[in-house]
Amino acid sequence: MTRLAILSDTHGNLPALEAVLADIERQGQPDFYWVLGDLVAFFPWPRETLDRLRSLPNVSFLQGNTDRYLVTGRRPLAPVRSPEDWARMPGFLEMRDGLFRWTVERLTWEDYLFLRDLPTRLAMDFPGYGRVMAVHAVPGDDETNILPDTPDEQILPHLSGLDARLLAYGHTHRPLDRQVGGVRLVNGGSVGLSLDGDPRAGYALLDFHGPECTVTLRRVAYDGERVVAELERVGHPARSWLTSMLRRAAP
Repeated sequence: MTRLAILSDTHGNLPALEAVLADIERQGQPDFYWVLGDLVAFFPWPRETLDRLRSLPNVSFLQGNTDRYLVTGRRPLAPVRSPEDWARMPGFLEMRDGLFRWTVERLTWEDYLFLRDLPTRLAMDFPGYGRVMAVHAVPGDDETNILPDTPDEQILPHLSGLDARLLAYGHTHRPLDRQVGGVRLVNGGSVGLSLDGDPRAGYALLDFHGPECTVTLRRVAYDGERVVAELERVGHPARSWLTSMLRRAAP
């Protein structure tokens, strides 16, 4: 048997990451770790989270959209659909730009180079099973959402020409294990910020036994109020927004 641990969207939440890594150890150490992006932006431990992830054995990383924002200066779009949205725009821009600036101020040049040079996909051939691939969101796009209820017909174009039997991804902060058009889709959810109504950290274990793969979607409790307290202590510019999402486990 070969075991692959899939972690995604740690977002600088060190207490959640440590809880997940302790749970992985209890389940039995994997042969490989894949970390699927959005590593450090949002919560108060960007450098510490990155250092902890990089200390893992046999670990591979890819770049997520917030990693890209940090190293390029690009920012997520601000959707405006109503006069109310427009009225909220100044506050949104202040929070958005403050959040990324705060994170950048705490990263070193070496951290920048690491995040800048991350690939956008991972792939490995598992004997007897075939090729497994990982991206942050969908192949070729790190911002498109494949949610648990996204119709097959909207997903299939993103899988066209995909040379893999299983595609792992993150980005949505919602766990999933689903078959679409001959490809198994696996999302372990988010380590750092679950958005499916369950505040526990999420990750996935994939066990390969010849032609079969057993997927286990794990949830792990951690001290979210410690994260809230640290957001307040450091005066994080997005602390109100992040605290609300963290406590509700919803956007």
